[in-house]
Formats: sequence, C-alpha cells, structure tokens
Amino acid sequence: MQQSSVIDLAGVHLTLGEGASRVHVLDNVSLAIGRGESVAILGPSGSGKSTLLMVIAGLERADSGNVSVTGSELGAMGEDELAAFRGRNVGIVFQSFHLIANMTALENVAVPLELAGERNAFERAAAELEAVGLGARMKHYPGQLSGGEQQRVAMARALAPDPAILVADEPTGNLDGETGSQIADLLFAKQRERAMTLLLVTHDTKLATRCGRVVRMRSGTIESGADALPGEAKPALAR
Repeated sequence: MQQSSVIDLAGVHLTLGEGASRVHVLDNVSLAIGRGESVAILGPSGSGKSTLLMVIAGLERADSGNVSVTGSELGAMGEDELAAFRGRNVGIVFQSFHLIANMTALENVAVPLELAGERNAFERAAAELEAVGLGARMKHYPGQLSGGEQQRVAMARALAPDPAILVADEPTGNLDGETGSQIADLLFAKQRERAMTLLLVTHDTKLATRCGRVVRMRSGTIESGADALPGEAKPALAR
C-alpha cells in the first residue's frame, strides 16, 4: 500500500552569490517523502544536505520550484504565516543545540510553546523533559548540562508541539560516540512512538542505515532519490 506524501519537492532551485561566484546550492531537486518515513540525507560537505533540510523546514526559501509540506505550499506563505506553520508542523534539532543560555531547560522548551499560544506551555514542557529523561534537570541552565543533556533539551523542544515532521541536522555531531548513540536511540524511539516523518542529515553511514531510506546528494543534486538499505524494498514514493 502506497504511503501518502507529507513532503513533496518538485524542481527546486536555490542559488547563492552573484556573478562568477554564483553557486547552485540546490539544482532541480525533486523528492517525495511519505508520512511516517525515516529518511537519511548523506553527502559530502557542501553538497546541499543541510540547505535541503532548511528548505523543507521553511527556514530557507527556494528561488523556484514547489515545496509542499503536509499539503501546504511553503512558497505561497508570508514570513509570519510560514513561522506559524513551522511551529505547528516541523520540529528541528541542530548539531549545536541552539539553547538560550540564560533560560533553564524548562524555559527553553516552554517559551516557544508560550509564543505559539499554548496555554499549558510549562506543563507540556515538563512532560517532554520527563519523556527524554531530564525530569531532574529542568531547573538547570544549558551551561550546567552536558552536551548529551543539552541535546535532549533540544529534542524535547522540537517534540513539544507534537509535529508531523522532525528534521535533525547532524544531531550527534558534537557528541562522543556513546552519548551520540544514546541520542540516536532516543531520536528513533520518539519517531516510532509518534509515527512522525524523520529527516536526518548525517555524515555517519552507520547512523544513516537505521533509517528506512537513504538519499544521497552531490553538488546540489540528488544522486539517488530512493536508495533502499539492505533487506528493504524501495519506497514507491521516490522520484
């Protein structure tokens, strides 16, 4: 049975720079991702992996082409509308955590919910921190937390709005091997629990093999839209 598409990119172009220094960061990218899929995006540095993720998350605008997420065309939205859409539908986990230093773990998770109009922001934030194993660390500031704990806070923040899509850009890149493995376990566990679509940018081939599909990029293009991993069939949605 074919999955419904939750992310659909068609002919997406994005360039940076002017004149001779103009670079095609994304060059005619088309990709469909099914609801509940886990997809790894692999490629060398500068291949456009993170930019692709940011376009899907609505943090970068494509120059041309169509970007549809959960049935909504991102290019048709104004900045405020796009920010509100992203807050409801897309959770984002970065390599460098992006926590606010003068806010506690609880505040880092709750404040975005408050800004989005969530009435029970602090209660919901507390529940998410409990769910990622930080129930005893809610009142600690980022500087008092280990790298792994900071990434757990970032994950709780991303998960709190109960998004349909979770995007993670090198989420284990700043962590040691053991801690990175724990964060990866948590990431995939939450994806399965909530039946979210997961997009994971990584240089770690071993981590990528935990996803149901691998998309390989080079020089702003997709080399293989649907690389099935060993023992898995190619998804029908790949183009």
